[in-house]
Amino acid sequence: MPKSDQGITNDRYMLIPRTAIFARRGRGSAGEYLLIKGAPTKRLWAGKYNGLGGHVERGEDVISAAKRELLEEAGITADLWLCGTVIVDAGEAGICLFVFCGDASRARGEIKAGGEGAVEWVKKEAVLYLPVVEDLPILLDRIHQMKRSDPPFSARSFYDTEGKLQVLFSE
Repeated sequence: MPKSDQGITNDRYMLIPRTAIFARRGRGSAGEYLLIKGAPTKRLWAGKYNGLGGHVERGEDVISAAKRELLEEAGITADLWLCGTVIVDAGEAGICLFVFCGDASRARGEIKAGGEGAVEWVKKEAVLYLPVVEDLPILLDRIHQMKRSDPPFSARSFYDTEGKLQVLFSE
């Protein structure tokens, strides 16, 4: 369909595609996630823990972008699967966050930090006591319960009139 037929209007989101990757090892209370602590020089989220990931580049599909980001930020490759999508309301534009999980027992390569920050294994429960990006505990709670065979979730994220983050999952 040509651009002129896409129905782009000011009352609809223009979405920027991004990926968030959560490689995990172990299950239950022993579960750990590979997270990145933002470099002190980062403009956004300096010193805060987050999932790995980033922008989907033009001409790239979302799974290829997730695999590229995992390799760039952590030095590993893994078999990733889509856990869900989150539409993040960012005003006139929005972010379409594609959330991926990966089983670390099948990862290849050696974990190393990239320019984005330090990469480390973090127990799920420790996230409550660390400086984190605001939606990280919410997303981890959701994906921690998931198995690879589960259908992907769908959610939207926004700040309410009191400035409090809301992440609403479709049922």
